[in-house]
Amino acid sequence: MKLYNTISRQVEELIPLDGNKIKMYFCGPTVYDFAHIGNFRTFVMSDVLHRYLKFRNYEVTFVMNLTDVDDKTIRGAMREGISLKEYTDKYTKAFFEDIEAMRIERATYYPRATETIRDIVEFIKVLLDKGHAYKASDGVYFDISSFDRYGELSKLRKSNIKPGASGRVSLDEYSKDDIVDFALWKGWKEEDGDVYWETEIGKGRPGWHIECSVMSTKYLGDTLDIHGGGVDLIFPHHENEIAQSECKTGKKFVRYWFHVEHLMVNGRKMSKSEGNFFTLRDLVKKGYSPKAIRLVLVSTHYRKPLDFTEEKIKQAENTIKDLEIFIAKMKKVYQKNKNVKPTKLNVIKDAEERFISSMDDDLNIPESLGVMFSLISEFENADIASISSEEAGEILKFLENVKKILDFFDMNIDDVPQDILRMIEERENLRKNKEFSKSDEIRSKIVGMGYDIIDTKIGSLVVKFHKSGR
Repeated sequence: MKLYNTISRQVEELIPLDGNKIKMYFCGPTVYDFAHIGNFRTFVMSDVLHRYLKFRNYEVTFVMNLTDVDDKTIRGAMREGISLKEYTDKYTKAFFEDIEAMRIERATYYPRATETIRDIVEFIKVLLDKGHAYKASDGVYFDISSFDRYGELSKLRKSNIKPGASGRVSLDEYSKDDIVDFALWKGWKEEDGDVYWETEIGKGRPGWHIECSVMSTKYLGDTLDIHGGGVDLIFPHHENEIAQSECKTGKKFVRYWFHVEHLMVNGRKMSKSEGNFFTLRDLVKKGYSPKAIRLVLVSTHYRKPLDFTEEKIKQAENTIKDLEIFIAKMKKVYQKNKNVKPTKLNVIKDAEERFISSMDDDLNIPESLGVMFSLISEFENADIASISSEEAGEILKFLENVKKILDFFDMNIDDVPQDILRMIEERENLRKNKEFSKSDEIRSKIVGMGYDIIDTKIGSLVVKFHKSGR
């Protein structure tokens, strides 16, 4: 298996530090608002990577942090006049509801910054003792001049670095124009209200960057196999994580850096002022299914920008409907065509191998999906009576594996109540007896109950209706 490594700018063979064990960390949400669809591109890709590593028999420990104290969360709590915990708990709960809707499997651990304060303080004390950090009137700062490789991940120009008092920044987020010493610990200010901790390094709170270094190494050790996030985190966040972590431990912090490209909406950067800013909840309220949104998010390679449109969600809804009906047909074939001789088992095996080969190549999901849909097209266009039970069984196994990894469709839309099945059987008997008006009445009743009927040469299928957005 190969992954693109941001720090080397090359696709590299994935070689874990310890046998088949993978230690993986992704930057999670800052719980100050509902996660938007751009956040979910990264979260879904972290899920696909997590699932695929397990599918390839790696033993994965996956950590995703929750940033529940930073500039944004404090401003939000102050604005609403409630405690930081009450404010962030609301959005933490929403985050877990949203990832469940998006079929994102849980990470092994979800540490919170506010529950790691003691560890953060101890981490900073080591940096102070080693001369990589210094105290100032407004907190503790990391001295970027003390780390020779600062800027390696984001390919910064050394000439732009401005260490020392003339080049300090206490803000959590800043641009590449400001390559300066950054805050590890922020001294308390009046606008922080009651958000502070009394510690031996001063009264205050942690900076954003130190939180991830501490939470990742606490659960995964000094060296991680994979660290991921959106490309917007390369600088300053991940650059700063490398510096403070390697200065503290003296060891390589991350072996493979995994970054997900930007998401655009209708060809423009997502922005509330542009009217193209969507949370997952906004889209669900419009009637779109999370699994269709998930398909859109995985359909473009993670290292390419994704132009997200509602038209693409509608297309995804139709794609999923057709795929699930095909699955129902293959289940029918598996039951009915026991005496048909297989002729294309090699075609199915070849598709399975090419699907895995594409996924092994830096998670090339678009290519893998192309392999899957080509296989479906070949059997969809064949006479259903000519497909063998054995072939149908192998196709269903293949699609079960695809679902384990990508999970944007269901295998069970033909699971219907017994009373519906009895009505289907009655309708088929009426059709055999050419009592078409009565059979049409039963069909209308079934449709009225939320199901659709598909008639084939080997019998009728009944499937649940798909909901789609307006």
